[in-house]
Amino acid sequence: MSAPVNPLVSATIAPPVMEARRWIAGKAFPDDRPLLNLSQAAPVAPPPEPLRRAMAEAVMTLPQAHLYGPVLGLPELRAELALQWSAAYDGTIDEAQVAITAGCNQAFVAAMATIAGPGDTVILPTPWYFNHKMWLDMAGIGTQPLATGPTLLPDPEAAEALIDGRTRAIVLVTPNNPGGVEYPPELIRAFFDLCRRRGIALVLDETYRDFHSREGAPHGLFADPDWDDTLVHLYSFSKAYRLTGHRVGALMTSPARLAEVEKFLDTVAICPPQVGQIGALWGMRNLSAWLAGERDEILDRRAALEAAFVRVTGWELLGVGAYFAYVRHPFDAPSDEVARWLVDAAGVLILPGTMFGPLRAQGGDGLAEATLRVAFANADAAGLEDFARRLSFLPRGPDLPPVA
Repeated sequence: MSAPVNPLVSATIAPPVMEARRWIAGKAFPDDRPLLNLSQAAPVAPPPEPLRRAMAEAVMTLPQAHLYGPVLGLPELRAELALQWSAAYDGTIDEAQVAITAGCNQAFVAAMATIAGPGDTVILPTPWYFNHKMWLDMAGIGTQPLATGPTLLPDPEAAEALIDGRTRAIVLVTPNNPGGVEYPPELIRAFFDLCRRRGIALVLDETYRDFHSREGAPHGLFADPDWDDTLVHLYSFSKAYRLTGHRVGALMTSPARLAEVEKFLDTVAICPPQVGQIGALWGMRNLSAWLAGERDEILDRRAALEAAFVRVTGWELLGVGAYFAYVRHPFDAPSDEVARWLVDAAGVLILPGTMFGPLRAQGGDGLAEATLRVAFANADAAGLEDFARRLSFLPRGPDLPPVA
């Protein structure tokens, strides 16, 4: 007799990026049409050399880099983040309101562990970030989808209509993963006011804030003197400083909630990785000009994709920003079938909308079956032009034709 498996875990979807990688396993792509892998939104280049040298020096010279550190992260990094965020958002954030986590995904699950439990519900706009939905499923927390329609912008009034006695939070991601859209400051404020009025948390994931096209602060929530009674802010150093493998994220909320977060983190990882934190701190203090250049490059790639997509007939660009574009395909087939077909038909790997929202059979509005996410940040302008060209040369018609 086999040992039991938690049914909540077994009912959760497989990791989408790993699933997509299996679609290309063992396949060969010709030299004149190599695989365009636009499936994952993560830097593929290493951190800049000065940052790597600072981390290497820490490994060789700082004994504490190899030891357990504080559960809520290095005090110096917490203080630096509070200082810089207070200036960037024209608000007031204290070190005691900041925790460092082993990546932004851990920040989300740690925060959610303090907010909701089995039988509670959380509102997620669709399309949603799949790891958010996966954690809620594994934790026995219900997900209430909030349809966003063709604009991909959630409506506070529609969200309020979903709130009931079991609702514990609304989760927003901006710039959005997977949709790419940037939520206007007034929209974010409206959700904050809604959550405060209804006594629930606003979980705001700003993993991609460093690549926002807007100059200045993306919102003004930190200027509210009591922001931490409602807001739980999430951030990732992975995209800003190419530290994905070092797992460094952040969570900002009230000191009282962080005391609860500390319990969760102590049982999961004890502390965030020391070397990654040292790298993040060095990056914050020394790489502002370099990061500004990274932002400019991402904005240039966004513009290149928008320009190239104008020439692609039959496909619709619904949202674009930060690392992502969200597109509507022209075929009378669900997006998971389209995504698999594109591997052979076009040499392109992108993720289907079925990984980001409820299917029609689950009460969805059809957006999941009709859309795909393009993670364009790792492709240069020539690669994005090639991507658009490959879509343009696909066979026409509503049905997926056989692959030659």
